Amino acid sequence: MKKHIPNFITLLNVFCGCVATIFAVLNRLEIAAIFVALGIFFDFFDGLAARVLDVKSELGLQLDSLADMITSGLVPGIVMFQLLAMSQTSGWGDGSHFFMESGELKFIHLLPFLGFVITMASAYRLAKFNIDENQTSSFIGLPTPANALLILSLPLILLYQNNDFLNSMILNQWFLIILTFVSAYLLNANLPLFALKFKNTSFKDNAMRYIFLIISLVLIVTMKFMAIPLIILFYVVSSVIQERL
Repeated sequence: MKKHIPNFITLLNVFCGCVATIFAVLNRLEIAAIFVALGIFFDFFDGLAARVLDVKSELGLQLDSLADMITSGLVPGIVMFQLLAMSQTSGWGDGSHFFMESGELKFIHLLPFLGFVITMASAYRLAKFNIDENQTSSFIGLPTPANALLILSLPLILLYQNNDFLNSMILNQWFLIILTFVSAYLLNANLPLFALKFKNTSFKDNAMRYIFLIISLVLIVTMKFMAIPLIILFYVVSSVIQERL
């Protein structure tokens, strides 16, 4: 039975991704963000459970990527769709980016569909990850969960940071378009990034990981949701610095 425990945890990630998808479609993006975060927690915990129980399997690897495709691939694409729609209509959750006419669904704006570039880039990244044997202790390109947190932070900043400058920037269509393509690029860039996998508790062997976690905690406490994009940026920059040292 123990070999199925990590897979069950992965399926909890699938469940969270499904629930997040529903709320993202309904434009309840703050609730979608909660379930994405919960799914990412299960995504981390299933790998930990597999290592602790020593029950790693090819099935688990494939299942993990399929779960990530929903939670960290599909949902961010829908969220970006909603944000791009809001940048066109200046509305939140009013459904004004599409309407019904004579029983037929007709779309006013095509721009929001650009958000699914993130979903396509995530699918490509996960497929590459499954056949790449060089990403066991580090990553090549931004992991999909990190990218999902980046995209999901935007509606949370809109809702809870109460900053007019940030709000106007996030709802600027050009900012969202650029971020969509930057996100897709980072997911598949030939960019070595360290993984938060501790083989031991030694500070010397895990200095960058400890520093990253401490700085991330400080940023979250002081800057709330605005900290998330800064943490992702710090993650990429610190990985590049570590690679060159």
